[in-house]
Amino acid sequence: MLERFFLKPQTLDRIKGCWLGEDIELYAAKLYETGYSARSILRRVPILVQFADFTDARKIHGFGPAESVIEPFVEHWLSSHCVGARMSLQYRERNLARCTVRHFFSLVVWKSEYQKRKAPVADPFLAEAPGFFAYLREERGLRPETLCQYRYHLQRFAAYLDQADCGQLRLLSLPIITGFITTTAQAVSYSDMAGVASSLRVFLLYLRREGLLDRDISKLVEIPQRYRLADIPRSISWEAVQKVLDQPDRRTVVGRRDFAMLLLMATYGLRAREIAALTLDDIDWKRDRLHVRERKAEHTTAYPLAPAIGEAIIDYLKNGRPDVSSRVLFWRHLAPRTPLTHHAVASIATKCLQKAGIVVRRPGSHTLRHACVQRLVDSGFPLKTIGDYVGHRSASSTMIYAKVQVDALREVALGDGEDLL
Repeated sequence: MLERFFLKPQTLDRIKGCWLGEDIELYAAKLYETGYSARSILRRVPILVQFADFTDARKIHGFGPAESVIEPFVEHWLSSHCVGARMSLQYRERNLARCTVRHFFSLVVWKSEYQKRKAPVADPFLAEAPGFFAYLREERGLRPETLCQYRYHLQRFAAYLDQADCGQLRLLSLPIITGFITTTAQAVSYSDMAGVASSLRVFLLYLRREGLLDRDISKLVEIPQRYRLADIPRSISWEAVQKVLDQPDRRTVVGRRDFAMLLLMATYGLRAREIAALTLDDIDWKRDRLHVRERKAEHTTAYPLAPAIGEAIIDYLKNGRPDVSSRVLFWRHLAPRTPLTHHAVASIATKCLQKAGIVVRRPGSHTLRHACVQRLVDSGFPLKTIGDYVGHRSASSTMIYAKVQVDALREVALGDGEDLL
């Protein structure tokens, strides 16, 4: 395998002669199989040879001890390759060296795909209320994403208690709670403040239930009121949607893929998670149907397959989608070849909106979803039909679009509006 990338016999002998030689060759083969370019392999293999020399000089020839000196090797690598380089280059080279060696250990030594992970965050108030997060997980059945929000909000509360010299939860009082709410409200948005207040109220209720508080002070926390139908959907005009669809360069692999996904968002109002979950089996070419199975409300929807969308998907399948055994429809173009996540789908929509010069609050995949719903409302479809079309869980989710009658408001602004009465 190494002969594909290194032509000089001296280079091949040096790679194979180090104590990690066989494993480095296996690593290069795995990179090639998963779609890494020759340029990436040519950059990574020399780093691993240097790592083998670094550990050999310290008489380290075991995987366990060698893994423990990755960080010293990274600093050694920088000192020999980035002397006098600008900070941005040093940052890139440090990440390249560290990730290459860790990826090598994960993929070849420990037989698992390496993923960068943030250090786990400790649960706040673990000493005084050790069972709170178990209560949230087991009794309330909250998802891990929701637990992260509780953890984040309560860490903010713990930091405030340290500043207020309130060392014990039993000492909580109205002035402390009020001070925390007032201080936090000045630093976070309205919606974030609702999450902070809700998390704090649940925490205080738990403390009272467990006897950690003498009285119930959860009622002291007022959750900001959020009125239904108070906000206007962040939809855009259909002319703006056409500008967004013009952004992907359909002569490229990535452009064909992105154009097909944007069409699905704008035509059917699909969410990013629903697009990422699409498979080849969801497209019924004989009956011209598109089945969306992974919906938010845990139901499925079958759409007529529009000719433009069918042509865009066929173009991507023939001239863009990698040759993989998995049935997932949309894939990463660069190595490692993995299916697109819903975060990546939303990011692609955001990038195209920004390239098109569309200014909207919180641009993303939901912007095109809102535009799809608003177009159906303007066309006179019943709200129940629209809700079923885009997969709304309840009719109240669709009602917010009924108040956005842009054309009618424009007529009122330009004329006397008598025809509308």
